[in-house]
Amino acid sequence: MTPPFKTIGIIGRVRNPGVKETLKTLIEYLQQLKQDIRVETETAATLQDPSLHAVSREMLSKQCQLIIVVGGDGSLLNAALAVVESEVPVLGINRGSLGFLTDIHPAELSKIKDILDGHYTLEKRFLLTATIESRGKQIGQGDALNEVALIPDAVPHMLEFEIYIDEQFLCSQHADGLIVATPTGSTAYALSGGGPILHPELDAIVIVPMFPHTLSIRPIVIAGNHRITIALTSQNITAPRLTCDGQAYLSLPQESRIHIDKKPKQLHLIHPLDYDYYAALRSKLHWGRLPC
Repeated sequence: MTPPFKTIGIIGRVRNPGVKETLKTLIEYLQQLKQDIRVETETAATLQDPSLHAVSREMLSKQCQLIIVVGGDGSLLNAALAVVESEVPVLGINRGSLGFLTDIHPAELSKIKDILDGHYTLEKRFLLTATIESRGKQIGQGDALNEVALIPDAVPHMLEFEIYIDEQFLCSQHADGLIVATPTGSTAYALSGGGPILHPELDAIVIVPMFPHTLSIRPIVIAGNHRITIALTSQNITAPRLTCDGQAYLSLPQESRIHIDKKPKQLHLIHPLDYDYYAALRSKLHWGRLPC
């Protein structure tokens, strides 16, 4: 049996009363189990409980062996970028809408005890690192668990760019933008753009054009160990932007190049033993029911 987690960190973006109530219930439950708890500073401030042991998000991953995130997938994405370097496992309690990553319902907190006792599934998800170069110099960098997206500036214009795989030319495109997604992100922005769903166990990346001018252009799936380079041409009217999981918007000069690589560090996701990926797809995407 896996040894129990000694110290547990808690993160929650309190945007509605439901998240706040779940946080309070979770903390009380863990206290009943005699667990050592650390609460992220901003989360602790919203709970207004001076008895809580509050620490910064940066210190959370250094002091804890498990991070529990209360909220939706956006909350977990935000937390993942803070803890991925330490590879501390993350468990999600769903208080959002879809919840592909946060799979424990607030009414099922008893499952946490099983996890603390060592009864769980550990899943590793890889991230992407996007590096922006202009005139031979690096001018920006960002990580993404879901996707790296090239999008127009505030004024919509079609973008002109070229795509290379390991420096081998793939194609040139005239499109609204481009989405480069991990298997985790294949059920997010990339899915809305018409991309395929990739099982999380796949070591693959999907490249999804956004409303391409050439109708024969279609998404393509490549192995995860390849480097993708997006080269902007000098023909773009305005400076497009690059986003990583929608968290950062980096302005791109003309003729800059974006290199997208798999990040060496991975996100370690904890699931209860009854976790069912296909059930999640059926539920979240409203697919057909189980046969009678």
